[in-house]
Amino acid sequence: MPKSLTLLLSAAALTLSSTARAEAPLEVVASFSILGDMVENVGGEHVDVTTLVGPDGDAHVFSPSPIDARAVGAADLFIVNGLHFEGWLDRLVEASGYAGPVVVASRGIDALSFDEERTAHDHEGHGHRHDDSHAGHDHDHSHGDSHAGHDHGPEDPHAWQDLQNGKQYVKNIRDALIEADPAHADDYRDNAAQYLDAIDSLDGEIHQRISEIPKANRVLITNHDAFGYFANAYGLDVLSPVGLSTAAQPSAADMAKLIRQIQKRDVKALFLENMTNPALLEQLSNETGVAIGGTLYAGALASEGEASTYLGMFKHNVDELTQALDN
Repeated sequence: MPKSLTLLLSAAALTLSSTARAEAPLEVVASFSILGDMVENVGGEHVDVTTLVGPDGDAHVFSPSPIDARAVGAADLFIVNGLHFEGWLDRLVEASGYAGPVVVASRGIDALSFDEERTAHDHEGHGHRHDDSHAGHDHDHSHGDSHAGHDHGPEDPHAWQDLQNGKQYVKNIRDALIEADPAHADDYRDNAAQYLDAIDSLDGEIHQRISEIPKANRVLITNHDAFGYFANAYGLDVLSPVGLSTAAQPSAADMAKLIRQIQKRDVKALFLENMTNPALLEQLSNETGVAIGGTLYAGALASEGEASTYLGMFKHNVDELTQALDN
């Protein structure tokens, strides 16, 4: 082969190799399924997303495996919820050797105080209040998940359950993707803008539909206290036999108190959460005679069907609530 042709082919091969590297998707690890769906919506074809806690998985009791540690170690970007939701986060980052940015999707959100919510529940208050003293968390390793095990801090971590908070999640994800991959910044901005419009539209629809439920019926009882933000945003009262962690167990006194509240308020339906044990809710149903109205999704998406996306999850939940409570 002529030397000139060999040089030409070598140059072409180098060009193709460089182009392939430039067009390789950004390797992003998301801590759980809801974040994974958000990242896919904003990142589109420019991201390859690995989700640690998948659909119908419970991040409260998740225990990372060596495979998870390897995935994080190889990532370009690691996106987490923060607010002490991932109690295993610090140990996983250390085990993985990951040295990149840890992006806290809840950064900038005014977190609800769990203690404040519980007080509201005990006094049968209406809705929830924001606690502006709880600021968001910074990027990099200031994620604040220093608590060992599966315990939460004083803040309710389920902030994505208010669609207006979901918009802040999307903006934080957009900005992190742009910083990591500025070559595709315009695509990330365009994808995020379309997604934010869809979130706003659905938010307005949910406000309208919940407002049509008789006020006395707007009581949401699930077997895991994950709907505080939803209740606060859309005008419901939420009661639960256990707190923020699915691993918690209620005392006999707590169960008795909740039964009295259910009977006093003539609650119309109880709701299962997809990733929790139904035994407690079945006990409540047997004790009170109140039927279980359906399954709601809070901390994990469905494996398939409408609730397998973030926005679809809200649509499914509102359908279940209006069908059971609007009578």
